[in-house]
Amino acid sequence: MTDFSAGSLSGIRVLEAGQLLAGPFAATLMADQGADVIKVEAPGAGDPMRQWGRTDGTSLWWPVVGRNKRAVTLNLREAEGQELFLKLVAEADIVVENFRAGTFEKWNLSYERLKEVNPGIILVRVTGYGQTGPYSNRAGYGSIGEAMGGLRYILGDPDRQPSRAGISIGDSLAAMHATVGALSALQRRNVTGEGQVVDASIYESVLAMMESLVTEWDVAGYQRERTGAILPNVAPSNVYPTKDGQLILIAANQDSVSSRLFKMMGKPEWSEAGHPYSTHVGRGKAQTELDELISQWTATIDAEDLLEMMDNGGVPAGRIYKAADMLADPHFAARESIVQVPDATFGQLKMQNVVPKLSATPGSIRWTGPALGQHNDEVYGDLLGLDEATRTDLAARGVI
Repeated sequence: MTDFSAGSLSGIRVLEAGQLLAGPFAATLMADQGADVIKVEAPGAGDPMRQWGRTDGTSLWWPVVGRNKRAVTLNLREAEGQELFLKLVAEADIVVENFRAGTFEKWNLSYERLKEVNPGIILVRVTGYGQTGPYSNRAGYGSIGEAMGGLRYILGDPDRQPSRAGISIGDSLAAMHATVGALSALQRRNVTGEGQVVDASIYESVLAMMESLVTEWDVAGYQRERTGAILPNVAPSNVYPTKDGQLILIAANQDSVSSRLFKMMGKPEWSEAGHPYSTHVGRGKAQTELDELISQWTATIDAEDLLEMMDNGGVPAGRIYKAADMLADPHFAARESIVQVPDATFGQLKMQNVVPKLSATPGSIRWTGPALGQHNDEVYGDLLGLDEATRTDLAARGVI
Protein backbone atom coordinates (compact mmCIF):
# COMPACT_ATOMS: atom_id res chain seq x y z
CA MET A 1 0.00 0.00 0.00
CA THR A 2 1.30 3.43 -0.93
CA ASP A 3 2.46 5.46 2.08
CA PHE A 4 0.91 8.92 2.51
CA SER A 5 2.18 9.64 6.02
CA ALA A 6 4.21 12.73 5.10
CA GLY A 7 3.13 16.27 4.25
CA SER A 8 0.66 18.78 5.67
CA LEU A 9 -2.25 17.28 3.68
CA SER A 10 -1.55 13.73 4.82
CA GLY A 11 -4.90 12.08 5.54
CA ILE A 12 -6.74 14.05 2.83
CA ARG A 13 -7.91 12.07 -0.19
CA VAL A 14 -8.53 13.81 -3.52
CA LEU A 15 -10.24 12.33 -6.57
CA GLU A 16 -9.00 14.00 -9.73
CA ALA A 17 -11.42 13.51 -12.62
CA GLY A 18 -9.91 15.99 -15.04
CA GLN A 19 -7.52 16.21 -17.93
CA LEU A 20 -4.94 18.50 -19.49
CA LEU A 21 -3.74 21.12 -17.03
CA ALA A 22 -6.10 23.34 -15.00
CA GLY A 23 -7.76 20.66 -12.88
CA PRO A 24 -4.83 18.23 -12.80
CA PHE A 25 -2.35 20.92 -11.71
CA ALA A 26 -4.60 21.80 -8.77
CA ALA A 27 -4.48 18.15 -7.74
CA THR A 28 -0.69 18.13 -8.22
CA LEU A 29 -0.34 21.04 -5.81
CA MET A 30 -2.29 19.11 -3.19
CA ALA A 31 -0.44 15.87 -3.91
CA ASP A 32 2.88 17.67 -3.44
CA GLN A 33 1.78 18.52 0.11
CA GLY A 34 0.96 14.92 0.97
CA ALA A 35 -2.65 14.42 -0.15
CA ASP A 36 -3.59 10.99 -1.52
CA VAL A 37 -4.59 12.00 -5.05
CA ILE A 38 -6.31 9.31 -7.11
CA LYS A 39 -6.35 10.32 -10.76
CA VAL A 40 -9.31 8.89 -12.67
CA GLU A 41 -8.74 8.44 -16.41
CA ALA A 42 -10.70 6.89 -19.26
CA PRO A 43 -9.66 3.28 -19.98
CA GLY A 44 -7.35 2.89 -22.94
CA ALA A 45 -6.78 6.59 -23.54
CA GLY A 46 -5.94 8.51 -20.40
CA ASP A 47 -5.07 12.15 -20.00
CA PRO A 48 -3.74 13.79 -23.20
CA MET A 49 -0.91 15.13 -21.03
CA ARG A 50 0.59 11.67 -21.32
CA GLN A 51 1.47 12.62 -24.92
CA TRP A 52 2.39 16.31 -24.47
CA GLY A 53 5.88 17.73 -23.96
CA ARG A 54 7.54 15.01 -25.99
CA THR A 55 11.02 13.77 -26.64
CA ASP A 56 11.41 10.75 -28.91
CA GLY A 57 7.70 10.00 -28.54
CA THR A 58 7.65 9.98 -24.73
CA SER A 59 6.05 12.76 -22.70
CA LEU A 60 8.28 14.88 -20.49
CA TRP A 61 5.32 16.88 -19.18
CA TRP A 62 3.36 13.96 -17.76
CA PRO A 63 6.03 12.97 -15.18
CA VAL A 64 5.74 16.48 -13.71
CA VAL A 65 1.97 17.10 -13.70
CA GLY A 66 1.23 13.46 -12.82
CA ARG A 67 3.70 13.26 -9.95
CA ASN A 68 2.66 12.00 -6.52
CA LYS A 69 -0.67 10.67 -7.84
CA ARG A 70 -2.17 7.20 -7.98
CA ALA A 71 -3.63 6.42 -11.41
CA VAL A 72 -6.77 4.38 -12.00
CA THR A 73 -8.91 3.86 -15.09
CA LEU A 74 -12.68 4.29 -14.95
CA ASN A 75 -15.35 4.88 -17.59
CA LEU A 76 -17.48 7.71 -16.20
CA ARG A 77 -19.76 7.63 -19.25
CA GLU A 78 -21.25 4.31 -18.17
CA ALA A 79 -23.63 3.80 -15.22
CA GLU A 80 -21.46 1.08 -13.72
CA GLY A 81 -18.45 3.37 -13.84
CA GLN A 82 -20.44 6.16 -12.23
CA GLU A 83 -21.44 3.86 -9.37
CA LEU A 84 -17.81 2.91 -8.81
CA PHE A 85 -16.89 6.59 -8.80
CA LEU A 86 -19.50 7.24 -6.11
CA LYS A 87 -17.90 4.52 -4.00
CA LEU A 88 -14.62 6.37 -4.33
CA VAL A 89 -16.37 9.64 -3.42
CA ALA A 90 -17.55 8.02 -0.19
CA GLU A 91 -13.88 7.53 0.72
CA ALA A 92 -12.69 10.98 -0.40
CA ASP A 93 -12.52 14.55 0.89
CA ILE A 94 -12.19 16.50 -2.37
CA VAL A 95 -13.20 15.89 -5.98
CA VAL A 96 -11.50 17.94 -8.69
CA GLU A 97 -13.00 18.07 -12.20
CA ASN A 98 -12.42 20.40 -15.12
CA PHE A 99 -14.85 19.26 -17.78
CA ARG A 100 -17.21 21.67 -19.51
CA ALA A 101 -19.98 22.88 -17.18
CA GLY A 102 -22.82 20.36 -17.12
CA THR A 103 -20.70 17.31 -17.98
CA PHE A 104 -20.73 15.87 -14.48
CA GLU A 105 -24.50 16.40 -14.37
CA LYS A 106 -24.82 14.53 -17.69
CA TRP A 107 -22.91 11.66 -16.09
CA ASN A 108 -25.27 11.63 -13.08
CA LEU A 109 -22.47 12.94 -10.87
CA SER A 110 -23.93 16.28 -9.81
CA TYR A 111 -22.86 17.79 -6.51
CA GLU A 112 -26.25 16.84 -5.08
CA ARG A 113 -25.61 13.20 -5.90
CA LEU A 114 -22.05 13.30 -4.59
CA LYS A 115 -23.12 14.70 -1.25
CA GLU A 116 -25.78 12.00 -0.90
CA VAL A 117 -22.97 9.51 -0.46
CA ASN A 118 -20.62 11.95 1.32
CA PRO A 119 -22.14 15.11 2.90
CA GLY A 120 -18.65 16.47 3.56
CA ILE A 121 -17.41 16.17 -0.01
CA ILE A 122 -15.85 19.28 -1.57
CA LEU A 123 -16.37 19.50 -5.33
CA VAL A 124 -13.77 21.67 -7.05
CA ARG A 125 -14.90 22.65 -10.55
CA VAL A 126 -12.44 24.35 -12.89
CA THR A 127 -13.79 25.65 -16.20
CA GLY A 128 -13.13 28.42 -18.69
CA TYR A 129 -16.13 30.56 -17.73
CA GLY A 130 -17.47 29.20 -14.44
CA GLN A 131 -20.61 27.23 -13.62
CA THR A 132 -23.07 30.11 -14.16
CA GLY A 133 -23.64 32.92 -16.65
CA PRO A 134 -24.37 33.00 -20.38
CA TYR A 135 -20.95 31.64 -21.36
CA SER A 136 -20.84 28.78 -18.85
CA ASN A 137 -21.55 26.05 -21.42
CA ARG A 138 -18.89 27.22 -23.85
CA ALA A 139 -15.65 25.33 -24.30
CA GLY A 140 -12.94 27.39 -22.64
CA TYR A 141 -9.21 26.81 -22.90
CA GLY A 142 -6.56 28.64 -20.91
CA SER A 143 -5.61 30.86 -23.84
CA ILE A 144 -9.18 32.17 -24.10
CA GLY A 145 -9.27 32.85 -20.38
CA GLU A 146 -6.01 34.77 -20.67
CA ALA A 147 -7.53 36.87 -23.44
CA MET A 148 -10.84 37.56 -21.67
CA GLY A 149 -9.18 38.12 -18.30
CA GLY A 150 -7.11 40.99 -19.70
CA LEU A 151 -3.66 39.42 -19.75
CA ARG A 152 -3.15 38.89 -23.47
CA TYR A 153 -3.91 42.50 -24.40
CA ILE A 154 -1.06 43.86 -22.28
CA LEU A 155 1.57 41.20 -23.13
CA GLY A 156 4.17 41.97 -25.77
CA ASP A 157 5.64 44.94 -27.58
CA PRO A 158 3.46 47.95 -28.42
CA ASP A 159 4.10 47.74 -32.17
CA ARG A 160 2.95 44.11 -32.49
CA GLN A 161 -0.08 41.91 -31.92
CA PRO A 162 -0.67 40.70 -28.34
CA SER A 163 1.74 37.98 -27.32
CA ARG A 164 1.40 35.00 -25.01
CA ALA A 165 3.35 34.13 -21.89
CA GLY A 166 5.07 31.05 -23.32
CA ILE A 167 3.55 28.82 -20.64
CA SER A 168 -0.04 27.83 -19.85
CA ILE A 169 -0.37 30.62 -17.33
CA GLY A 170 -4.19 30.82 -17.46
CA ASP A 171 -4.58 27.15 -16.60
CA SER A 172 -1.97 27.38 -13.86
CA LEU A 173 -3.56 30.45 -12.27
CA ALA A 174 -6.95 28.72 -12.30
CA ALA A 175 -5.36 25.67 -10.65
CA MET A 176 -3.81 27.80 -7.92
CA HIS A 177 -7.07 29.61 -7.20
CA ALA A 178 -8.91 26.28 -7.23
CA THR A 179 -6.44 24.95 -4.67
CA VAL A 180 -6.93 27.99 -2.43
CA GLY A 181 -10.67 27.40 -2.70
CA ALA A 182 -10.34 23.70 -1.90
CA LEU A 183 -8.25 24.33 1.20
CA SER A 184 -10.58 27.14 2.31
CA ALA A 185 -13.57 24.81 1.93
CA LEU A 186 -11.68 22.11 3.81
CA GLN A 187 -11.14 24.46 6.73
CA ARG A 188 -14.82 25.40 6.70
CA ARG A 189 -15.74 21.72 6.73
CA ASN A 190 -13.60 21.29 9.82
CA VAL A 191 -16.02 23.68 11.54
CA THR A 192 -19.38 22.64 10.07
CA GLY A 193 -18.81 19.11 8.79
CA GLU A 194 -20.34 20.13 5.47
CA GLY A 195 -18.77 20.28 2.03
CA GLN A 196 -19.44 22.76 -0.76
CA VAL A 197 -18.72 23.57 -4.40
CA VAL A 198 -15.59 25.51 -5.37
CA ASP A 199 -16.25 27.26 -8.70
CA ALA A 200 -12.94 28.39 -10.26
CA SER A 201 -12.99 29.88 -13.75
CA ILE A 202 -9.91 30.50 -15.84
CA TYR A 203 -10.89 33.99 -16.97
CA GLU A 204 -11.61 35.15 -13.41
CA SER A 205 -8.38 33.62 -12.13
CA VAL A 206 -6.52 35.71 -14.71
CA LEU A 207 -8.66 38.76 -13.95
CA ALA A 208 -7.76 38.45 -10.26
CA MET A 209 -4.10 39.10 -11.18
CA MET A 210 -4.78 42.25 -13.18
CA GLU A 211 -3.91 44.61 -10.34
CA SER A 212 -5.75 47.95 -10.77
CA LEU A 213 -6.37 47.58 -14.53
CA VAL A 214 -10.18 47.71 -14.30
CA THR A 215 -10.24 50.40 -11.62
CA GLU A 216 -7.90 52.63 -13.58
CA TRP A 217 -10.26 52.49 -16.55
CA ASP A 218 -13.37 52.96 -14.40
CA VAL A 219 -12.11 56.01 -12.55
CA ALA A 220 -9.57 57.63 -14.85
CA GLY A 221 -10.32 56.23 -18.32
CA TYR A 222 -6.77 54.93 -18.44
CA GLN A 223 -6.20 51.76 -20.49
CA ARG A 224 -2.99 49.85 -19.90
CA GLU A 225 -1.27 49.02 -23.17
CA ARG A 226 1.53 46.71 -24.28
CA THR A 227 4.84 48.11 -23.15
CA GLY A 228 7.35 45.36 -23.83
CA ALA A 229 10.01 44.97 -21.15
CA ILE A 230 8.82 47.81 -18.92
CA LEU A 231 5.91 48.81 -16.75
CA PRO A 232 4.84 52.34 -17.67
CA ASN A 233 5.92 54.99 -15.18
CA VAL A 234 7.89 52.47 -13.09
CA ALA A 235 11.56 53.38 -13.53
CA PRO A 236 14.27 52.41 -13.64
CA SER A 237 13.25 48.78 -14.13
CA ASN A 238 14.35 47.26 -17.39
CA VAL A 239 16.81 45.00 -19.18
CA TYR A 240 20.15 46.69 -19.81
CA PRO A 241 23.12 45.71 -22.05
CA THR A 242 26.59 44.92 -20.78
CA LYS A 243 30.05 45.34 -22.26
CA ASP A 244 30.36 41.60 -22.97
CA GLY A 245 27.08 41.45 -24.87
CA GLN A 246 24.80 40.13 -22.15
CA LEU A 247 21.54 41.46 -20.73
CA ILE A 248 20.98 42.20 -17.04
CA LEU A 249 17.66 43.10 -15.47
CA ILE A 250 17.95 45.92 -12.95
CA ALA A 251 14.98 46.92 -10.79
CA ALA A 252 15.72 50.18 -8.97
CA ASN A 253 12.35 51.91 -9.09
CA GLN A 254 12.02 52.60 -5.35
CA ASP A 255 13.43 55.96 -4.23
CA SER A 256 16.03 54.58 -1.85
CA VAL A 257 17.17 51.94 -4.35
CA SER A 258 17.42 54.34 -7.28
CA SER A 259 19.56 56.64 -5.17
CA ARG A 260 21.99 53.78 -4.57
CA LEU A 261 22.11 53.04 -8.29
CA PHE A 262 22.70 56.69 -9.17
CA LYS A 263 25.55 56.86 -6.64
CA MET A 264 27.19 53.83 -8.33
CA MET A 265 26.81 55.60 -11.66
CA GLY A 266 28.62 58.63 -10.28
CA LYS A 267 25.43 60.70 -10.38
CA PRO A 268 24.42 61.17 -6.71
CA GLU A 269 22.88 64.55 -7.58
CA TRP A 270 20.07 62.76 -9.44
CA SER A 271 18.65 61.80 -6.05
CA GLU A 272 18.75 65.26 -4.55
CA ALA A 273 15.49 67.08 -3.83
CA GLY A 274 14.21 68.96 -6.84
CA HIS A 275 15.95 66.82 -9.44
CA PRO A 276 13.54 65.21 -11.97
CA TYR A 277 14.88 61.73 -11.14
CA SER A 278 14.55 62.07 -7.36
CA THR A 279 10.92 60.92 -7.14
CA HIS A 280 8.94 57.97 -8.42
CA VAL A 281 6.68 60.24 -10.47
CA GLY A 282 9.62 62.14 -11.95
CA ARG A 283 11.46 58.98 -12.94
CA GLY A 284 8.28 57.63 -14.49
CA LYS A 285 7.86 60.71 -16.66
CA ALA A 286 11.50 60.45 -17.78
CA GLN A 287 11.45 56.67 -18.17
CA THR A 288 12.76 56.45 -21.75
CA GLU A 289 15.45 59.05 -21.20
CA LEU A 290 16.56 57.47 -17.91
CA ASP A 291 16.73 53.96 -19.39
CA GLU A 292 18.95 55.23 -22.18
CA LEU A 293 21.34 56.86 -19.71
CA ILE A 294 21.55 53.70 -17.62
CA SER A 295 22.08 51.58 -20.75
CA GLN A 296 25.00 53.76 -21.80
CA TRP A 297 26.57 53.19 -18.39
CA THR A 298 25.96 49.42 -18.12
CA ALA A 299 27.33 48.92 -21.65
CA THR A 300 30.77 49.85 -20.29
CA ILE A 301 30.79 47.05 -17.67
CA ASP A 302 30.99 43.26 -18.03
CA ALA A 303 27.97 41.32 -16.76
CA GLU A 304 29.68 39.62 -13.80
CA ASP A 305 31.24 42.88 -12.64
CA LEU A 306 27.91 44.67 -12.97
CA LEU A 307 26.09 42.02 -10.97
CA GLU A 308 28.71 42.18 -8.24
CA MET A 309 28.35 45.97 -8.10
CA MET A 310 24.57 45.71 -7.85
CA ASP A 311 24.81 43.10 -5.10
CA ASN A 312 27.34 45.08 -3.07
CA GLY A 313 25.31 48.24 -3.55
CA GLY A 314 21.95 46.77 -2.55
CA VAL A 315 20.28 47.10 -5.96
CA PRO A 316 18.15 44.15 -7.17
CA ALA A 317 19.59 42.75 -10.40
CA GLY A 318 19.90 39.44 -12.16
CA ARG A 319 20.33 37.51 -15.35
CA ILE A 320 17.41 36.29 -17.43
CA TYR A 321 17.62 32.58 -16.83
CA LYS A 322 17.07 29.65 -19.14
CA ALA A 323 16.81 26.07 -17.87
CA ALA A 324 20.58 25.53 -18.17
CA ASP A 325 21.22 28.59 -15.98
CA MET A 326 18.85 27.28 -13.30
CA LEU A 327 20.59 23.91 -13.22
CA ALA A 328 23.97 25.61 -12.76
CA ASP A 329 22.96 28.18 -10.15
CA PRO A 330 24.28 27.62 -6.59
CA HIS A 331 21.23 29.26 -4.98
CA PHE A 332 18.87 26.87 -6.79
CA ALA A 333 21.08 24.03 -5.59
CA ALA A 334 21.26 25.22 -1.98
CA ARG A 335 17.48 25.51 -1.71
CA GLU A 336 16.86 22.34 -3.73
CA SER A 337 14.64 24.34 -6.07
CA ILE A 338 15.25 21.65 -8.67
CA VAL A 339 15.51 18.03 -7.61
CA GLN A 340 16.39 14.76 -9.29
CA VAL A 341 13.80 12.03 -8.83
CA PRO A 342 13.57 8.41 -9.98
CA ASP A 343 11.39 7.68 -13.01
CA ALA A 344 10.37 4.31 -14.43
CA THR A 345 10.93 5.40 -18.05
CA PHE A 346 13.92 7.73 -17.88
CA GLY A 347 15.70 6.40 -14.81
CA GLN A 348 16.20 9.88 -13.34
CA LEU A 349 14.48 13.19 -14.09
CA LYS A 350 15.18 16.72 -12.90
CA MET A 351 12.16 18.91 -12.21
CA GLN A 352 11.04 21.83 -10.06
CA ASN A 353 10.58 21.01 -6.38
CA VAL A 354 7.52 21.52 -4.18
CA VAL A 355 6.50 25.13 -3.42
CA PRO A 356 5.98 26.55 -0.84
CA LYS A 357 8.41 25.05 1.67
CA LEU A 358 6.78 24.22 5.02
CA SER A 359 9.12 23.99 8.01
CA ALA A 360 7.31 21.29 10.01
CA THR A 361 5.49 19.28 7.35
CA PRO A 362 7.34 19.81 4.07
CA GLY A 363 5.94 18.37 0.88
CA SER A 364 7.97 16.13 -1.36
CA ILE A 365 8.10 14.45 -4.75
CA ARG A 366 7.57 10.79 -3.94
CA TRP A 367 7.22 9.51 -7.51
CA THR A 368 6.71 10.82 -11.03
CA GLY A 369 3.59 10.44 -13.17
CA PRO A 370 2.43 6.79 -13.04
CA ALA A 371 1.43 4.50 -15.88
CA LEU A 372 -2.19 4.48 -17.00
CA GLY A 373 -4.19 2.41 -14.53
CA GLN A 374 -1.07 1.55 -12.53
CA HIS A 375 -2.94 1.63 -9.23
CA ASN A 376 -6.16 -0.11 -10.27
CA ASP A 377 -5.54 -3.14 -8.08
CA GLU A 378 -4.38 -1.04 -5.14
CA VAL A 379 -7.33 1.35 -5.20
CA TYR A 380 -10.15 -0.96 -6.27
CA GLY A 381 -8.81 -3.89 -4.28
CA ASP A 382 -7.40 -2.38 -1.08
CA LEU A 383 -9.59 0.73 -0.84
CA LEU A 384 -12.94 -0.52 -2.20
CA GLY A 385 -12.48 -4.20 -1.44
CA LEU A 386 -13.22 -5.55 -4.93
CA ASP A 387 -11.80 -9.04 -5.35
CA GLU A 388 -9.52 -10.03 -8.21
CA ALA A 389 -12.24 -11.77 -10.21
CA THR A 390 -14.46 -8.69 -10.07
CA ARG A 391 -11.61 -6.40 -11.09
CA THR A 392 -10.72 -8.68 -14.00
CA ASP A 393 -14.34 -8.70 -15.17
CA LEU A 394 -14.64 -4.91 -14.94
CA ALA A 395 -11.43 -4.48 -16.92
CA ALA A 396 -12.56 -6.92 -19.63
CA ARG A 397 -15.80 -4.97 -20.09
CA GLY A 398 -14.04 -1.60 -20.27
CA VAL A 399 -15.48 -0.27 -17.00
CA ILE A 400 -12.01 0.12 -15.49
